[in-house]
Amino acid sequence: MQDHKHKRSVIFSMVLIALLVVVLPFALDAFRLNLIGKYLAFAFVAIGIVLTWGYGGILSLGQGVFFGLGGYMMAMFLKLEASAPELPDFMVWSSVEHLPTWWIPFKSLGLTVLGILVIPAALAYLFSYAIFRRRVSGVYFAIVTLSLALTLTVLMVGQQGDTGGANGITDFRTLLGMDITSNHSLRILYFIEVAILSVVMMLSLGVVRSRFGKILIAIRDREDRVRFSGYNTAHMKAFVFACGAVLASIGGAFFTLQVGLIAPSVIGVVASVEMVIYAAVGGRLSVPGAVVGALVIGFLKSYLSEAFPEGWLYFLGAVFILVVWVMPNGLAGLLDQWSDRPRRKVA
Repeated sequence: MQDHKHKRSVIFSMVLIALLVVVLPFALDAFRLNLIGKYLAFAFVAIGIVLTWGYGGILSLGQGVFFGLGGYMMAMFLKLEASAPELPDFMVWSSVEHLPTWWIPFKSLGLTVLGILVIPAALAYLFSYAIFRRRVSGVYFAIVTLSLALTLTVLMVGQQGDTGGANGITDFRTLLGMDITSNHSLRILYFIEVAILSVVMMLSLGVVRSRFGKILIAIRDREDRVRFSGYNTAHMKAFVFACGAVLASIGGAFFTLQVGLIAPSVIGVVASVEMVIYAAVGGRLSVPGAVVGALVIGFLKSYLSEAFPEGWLYFLGAVFILVVWVMPNGLAGLLDQWSDRPRRKVA
């Protein structure tokens, strides 16, 4: 049964990748393709939530923190490139006379990419291991991560001279001299994003299928038994949480490239809860389902925020309640039920 579900997930992933690579780029104009690229940035986060929440049983309501870290690091590089050799404009407006020391490494794209991958992973591992070692889990861990997202939001808003404050970091147009606002560049960025997302999907499916994935499921279901078997469950949970943080950071970097800005609003409480909804709608046990959930909710969010600017948040809340109540395994769960129906009749 598990082999059948794994094969179905692989096939579903390949069909989804083919749709993103072959169909959408030729069926949509540059503006709509850029919107798809924006939604796919959240798909990275959703896949990380599938690994941490769906398979690890770790519900985090603070993934926006790591999404924001990746987004801000990419924005810092782009802003330094756009304003060189002068200081970024928001620093000048805040009467900052010298570039902060911690900004200097982000003059290099290589160091920026390294930071996007390493810094969130290190912070997530150290933070979560300290908590898991004390056997704090479940709703208590979710509350801690929610508080972390709120704290970082306040910190970002308060440091106007270093982070751009409530407005964030905006007004950058080039990446290594390439105009990232042109239609041609946006199309290139889209294909790069889809390529990396495809690799992430296949690696995630491999992790789920591996021995580590099976132990992770065992920890989710009966952590005490796994601990008594000699495994360091705190280390394993912290490791998968760090993997989810890296995926969120990569998504944040692509969000900055696709949208052209990063602000505290994308790392706050509301944004972090939305990211959980992406995974819940697609299916918290399905890697390709997480991508579909990000696309579906992203599209509905864009449409409803324009049609009903004051009521679309209520819709997101209603969707989350409906998913938990009616289809706890999301859209992927409905697909599994539909696919298994002929086999049940034969049996």
